[in-house]
Amino acid sequence: MSATDVVYGMLTALFAASAVHALRQVVLSRSLGRRERGDRLLHTVMASAMAVMPWHRVGEVPPPGQTVFFATVALWFPLTSVLSRRGPGPIGLVRRSPYAVGMVAMAWMPVRHAGLTDTRTGDAITGVLTLCLLACALRSLTRDMPRLRGASGQVGVSTGIGGPCDHFWHGSTALGTAVMLLMHH
Repeated sequence: MSATDVVYGMLTALFAASAVHALRQVVLSRSLGRRERGDRLLHTVMASAMAVMPWHRVGEVPPPGQTVFFATVALWFPLTSVLSRRGPGPIGLVRRSPYAVGMVAMAWMPVRHAGLTDTRTGDAITGVLTLCLLACALRSLTRDMPRLRGASGQVGVSTGIGGPCDHFWHGSTALGTAVMLLMHH
């Protein structure tokens, strides 16, 4: 087994676990609204697709439906924020932009890996998406750290594990997606 296969195995495990987590939230959470359920279902589809993506052959022409689907899904997050009854506001758009970036990366990966773009342009797009995903991962994975430090070195009082757990899964998925963008398979 090569080192690449080990990394692919770890990414497959990460994305499969992320898909199960998102689907579990859809099934078990009664407090989710329609938009949140849609978000979680789209995360499940994305993570499931990412779990099998490392095992595709190099140069394989991507199904056009996959690229179109994820490009369309990328619009879901800003559009549902704008169309929200709570008002679009810049804060809603900013909060939902990491999810849109992840979906754009999903739409971009098969195109890039099949070599369907100019190298310089493709590298620039890949670089920008990777930096955005890394920033999202860093933000999400470190978001709860100040709250975890108590005054005397003890863990602070928390209202539940849901927030930190969600941040972990979002950050881990963004980090895995960044790695997938950079890997050639």
